[in-house]
Amino acid sequence: QVQLVESGGGLVQAGGSLRLSCAASGRTFSGLVMGWFRQGQGKEREFVAVVGGSTYTTYVSTFYADSVKGRFTISRDNAKNSVYLQMNSLKPEDSAVYYCAATNGWQAVTRTDSYLYWGQGTQVTVSS
Repeated sequence: QVQLVESGGGLVQAGGSLRLSCAASGRTFSGLVMGWFRQGQGKEREFVAVVGGSTYTTYVSTFYADSVKGRFTISRDNAKNSVYLQMNSLKPEDSAVYYCAATNGWQAVTRTDSYLYWGQGTQVTVSS
């Protein structure tokens, strides 16, 4: 079992930045594939970014939704059992509840049903 707790959400003006954090506990973190998803009001939950596990290598795979590529950066710190989402050049359409998720393998990582564990979410609101 893995527990995930997000933090770092808030209200920011368009063009601003936020850094989301997700702290994991419950099992070995380094091997987990960690993703960020978001759900805007009245919308389906959508993929944002993912970072691969790094138990046996210093290289980690990352992948981003087209809508955030070049603006958001996902990273992980295995020593702190944490994954981060640095969000720059924020737009009003980035407003959503952001969820951290974890799974065991790099398969269909953009799909919500590929993930075993989810956090409770953190609200991000971008004002115009």
